[in-house]
Amino acid sequence: MFTTRPELRGTFGMVASTHWLASAAGMAVLEQGGNAFDAAVAAGFTLQVVEPHLNGPGGDLPALLWRAGDEPIVLCAQGPAPRAATITRYRDDLGLELVPGTGPLAAVVPGSFGGWLTMLRDYGTLPLRDVLRFAIGYAEEGYPVLPPIAGAIRNVEVLFQDEWTTSAALYLPVPEPGTLHRNPQLAATYRRILDESNGDVDAALDCWYRGFVADALVRFQTQEWMDSSGERHAGLLAEEDLRDWRPTYEQPLAVDYHGLNVLKAGPWSQAPVFLQQLRLLEGFDLAAMGHASAEYVHTITECAKLAFADREAWYGDPEFFDVPIELLLSREYADERRALVGDEASAELRPGGPDPHLPAPVRGNAPVAPGVGEPTRGDTVHLDVVDRFGNMVAATPSGGWLWGAPLIPELGFCLGTRAQMFWLEEGLPNSLEPGKRPRTTLSPTLVARDGEPYLAMGTPGGDQQDQWTLHVLLAHAHFGMDLQAAIDAPNHHTEAFPSSFYPRGTRVRHVAVEERAGAETIDGLRARGHDVEVSPPWSLGRVSAVGRERDGQLKAGANPRSMQGYAAGR
Repeated sequence: MFTTRPELRGTFGMVASTHWLASAAGMAVLEQGGNAFDAAVAAGFTLQVVEPHLNGPGGDLPALLWRAGDEPIVLCAQGPAPRAATITRYRDDLGLELVPGTGPLAAVVPGSFGGWLTMLRDYGTLPLRDVLRFAIGYAEEGYPVLPPIAGAIRNVEVLFQDEWTTSAALYLPVPEPGTLHRNPQLAATYRRILDESNGDVDAALDCWYRGFVADALVRFQTQEWMDSSGERHAGLLAEEDLRDWRPTYEQPLAVDYHGLNVLKAGPWSQAPVFLQQLRLLEGFDLAAMGHASAEYVHTITECAKLAFADREAWYGDPEFFDVPIELLLSREYADERRALVGDEASAELRPGGPDPHLPAPVRGNAPVAPGVGEPTRGDTVHLDVVDRFGNMVAATPSGGWLWGAPLIPELGFCLGTRAQMFWLEEGLPNSLEPGKRPRTTLSPTLVARDGEPYLAMGTPGGDQQDQWTLHVLLAHAHFGMDLQAAIDAPNHHTEAFPSSFYPRGTRVRHVAVEERAGAETIDGLRARGHDVEVSPPWSLGRVSAVGRERDGQLKAGANPRSMQGYAAGR
């Protein structure tokens, strides 16, 4: 079977990510003697610099970690809403129907920096200076501008010129693809953290959440900036929001599927929707349908609709809402729900469980200003690492992208906009509350086999993450494709449920399918009542993956779409 690249094989280490420079940085750390966690931190900080349109230091981080000989763990570095963020404040005082998709009002506590440093402190072996040197180097000396970076800046050029002048100072004029772009302010921020902390991780965390970074963030939040509502607003983050927050660890959720044990984060993210889909799909003979056939895509799509309907009705921060996760992941519940999968495309949002809590439909007249939303087929970044010791990491950092909020000039980055995922409607699992985590779309995956770590995988893609990655796993598990072949295979997804992003639209009966799936598949889906969006041949999914075989061999694959994701290893 032709693949765009080989599945990499080796015994020393593998790094796969959405940018070759991050993969190279991670591999350099492994060669230096660091472990998978050191490499992940170096790659993660590098991604913030070289893909600033997709993530940044002001964003979020969920990661799944598996230290050799230990148990797998979820690192939650998803910051919560500010203490002052209430539905009354947004809806009644400010007259907003939705949390804006851009600007200061959409900010939560920036968790990414805290997450990476916590991983380094608790699981890594190298000094902070050694893993930060790549990000500092690219910020000071320049990184190559990709065409999507230039395109993202061009899309908000007028907004930068007229409103977000601090962003204009760094990113305008629009840099030409292929040229080197620098972010000296960000490099100076990291150098100051290293100097003030003397490389001590806890002291560096204090610099960020209690020191000069926190001071600058809070000062900036008092200024009013244009956001997606078409009006100017200040933010709500305060000193105590930053001071009192730290990342947390939790046990992963898991389901068995055809000899594999799939591990995901909890319902503060959308991650359990991956597991619910597996529970539904284990009742079908997918292999007999044929990969990417109309019956195959139809069955997966209808199961996805049921799982995502439950996401809308039940998922939220479990510290604030009693999520019936045991029910949702049970085989008995899946058996009941599977009966709803028919021969025709469903046009309904059909959650299950007792008294589901669905949000009211968005009226569709939410204001949309320049730069709003998220390019859900290209957002976010992802990285996976496995080392010779058997350690494994999957991480999906995101948020804090350059077009989401104005740049904080003395720091060189902007805050994230994850609060847009909250609803301003009381009584929902994902309703806005002070100190609550928004239900993020970020969703890395670990897979075990025979009780040992086997795969680390994931993708950018917002609501599509737990579809695109799932389809790669299914191709690997049911059709024997190696990691690269499964990543290369034609992909698909549905958007027939409320978007997690402003302005929260739904596309009834929608399914997007890469043209490479073929006319028979596309015509067959239309005959079943699907509203088929025929996507360009190499456009859906940015999955990367690493793995470890029983004999100790390591393997990796990376996404060729967008021509920037790469795996490295030996």
